Amino acid sequence: MKTRNLVLAVLFAAVTVLNAGHAFAANAPKPVNAKKFDALSTTALETMKQKASELNIQGVAVVSFAPGDAIQGWTSKMAVVGHMTDLKASEKGNNLLGIAYAKSAEMASTLLDSGTAKRPPMTGEFGWQGGVILQAKGGYIIVAFSGGKSEDDVQVSKAGLEVMKKGL
Repeated sequence: MKTRNLVLAVLFAAVTVLNAGHAFAANAPKPVNAKKFDALSTTALETMKQKASELNIQGVAVVSFAPGDAIQGWTSKMAVVGHMTDLKASEKGNNLLGIAYAKSAEMASTLLDSGTAKRPPMTGEFGWQGGVILQAKGGYIIVAFSGGKSEDDVQVSKAGLEVMKKGL
């Protein structure tokens, strides 16, 4: 009798755990449709290129979408707008792609536009402006540009965000 109760208890626990896993998967954030994201991000990046051209700046543009209420992963696309590095920007030069992703990483952590956090930058962050974030239906839109002055980078990023916001 004790063995039978133990077996039933183990089976009950196993079924409960399996059902909990299925329930969690059913509530997991739905990823954005890959074809829709690809088309939308391409349009956003083209818009960002146009804005950068208007401002006479070059650099790197990144658009990302992170599904859900908490950022646990994202889909992103980037485009080089003129050049990916700026060898004359500093003694070592600047990797503009790295800076754009650092801005994106800061926003993923703080859920605030880059350079506006109420804390000092963590290792891997610069605290530089130029990225914008928006909680939209189903997740977060994160857009960053690096290559110009901070205020210009913000304008380019906002242009891309507008496109993403309308399409998601």
